[in-house]
Amino acid sequence: MTRFTLAAAFALLAQPALAQPTLVQDKVSLILDWFVNPDHAPIIIAQEKGFFTDEGLEVEVIAPADPADPPKLVAAGKADYAITYQPQLHLQVHEGLPLKRIGTLIATPLNCLMVKADGPIQKIADLKGKKIGYSVSGVETALVGAMLADAGLGLDDVEMINVNWSLSPALIAGQVDATIGGYRNFELTQMRLEGSEGRCFFVEEQGVPTYDELIFVANPANLDPERSRRFLHAVERGAQYMVNHPDEAWQIFSATAPDLQDELNSQAWKDTLPRFAQSPAALDQGRYAKFEEFLLKAGLIDKVRPVSDIAIDLGAQP
Repeated sequence: MTRFTLAAAFALLAQPALAQPTLVQDKVSLILDWFVNPDHAPIIIAQEKGFFTDEGLEVEVIAPADPADPPKLVAAGKADYAITYQPQLHLQVHEGLPLKRIGTLIATPLNCLMVKADGPIQKIADLKGKKIGYSVSGVETALVGAMLADAGLGLDDVEMINVNWSLSPALIAGQVDATIGGYRNFELTQMRLEGSEGRCFFVEEQGVPTYDELIFVANPANLDPERSRRFLHAVERGAQYMVNHPDEAWQIFSATAPDLQDELNSQAWKDTLPRFAQSPAALDQGRYAKFEEFLLKAGLIDKVRPVSDIAIDLGAQP
């Protein structure tokens, strides 16, 4: 190296480092369907691992005061995204709410018809003359109706009782013989921890078309497709990280709040892990079309709407 190049090199080293430009982050808001729990794990992992930041996003994750509010707030333009349920989205669209599904979080049903494992209900036909507790009328009644029909029964053969959100306690106390609306990844463990073993009849195995349990929705009038693709890609990375590094991911997730570090949430994490969408932006058109037909047959809607009225396939768009 010549004296000139050595001098030039020392001169460069002596200069102050140039300040790196600050990356401008797009701020978006996401309202959950409920308080943070393992159902939301890919979102929290994406937040904690910096996957949203990598996509140029600053995501505000909000737990709702009322679980019925998130879709309404997005429809009103007061939030960018919300988590809701595919069955409810169909009804909300038919009611006139400006909402569309843009991504999937949990790609299988979680709902189940739950009974006591050692009780008299060993098959769906055993529900004849029994009491079934529920929380939300409409879709849950339709689910029960389809399950009963699969066993040659009808809703007139059972007594539906609104137990509000006290599903497991009502079943354990014997106030009802079965419940609909409890999640297989939570309520079964909750019953066990309270000293009573439960058993699930899975809705998708008993005459109900399969559906996405948890989905992301947006108001199409306010939708930024490119930004939404970046958002869903970060969630996808979160879901993939969980599958590839389940133990590390659990440590990251559970460290975000003390109340997540218990047996119920630990088991729910394991039970939910295989159910997360690995391609959140991808849309199963047939799944949404079949559920429209199901709701029409159940009398909950008066006509079938095209899938394009209900969902957007951001994964198929450039």
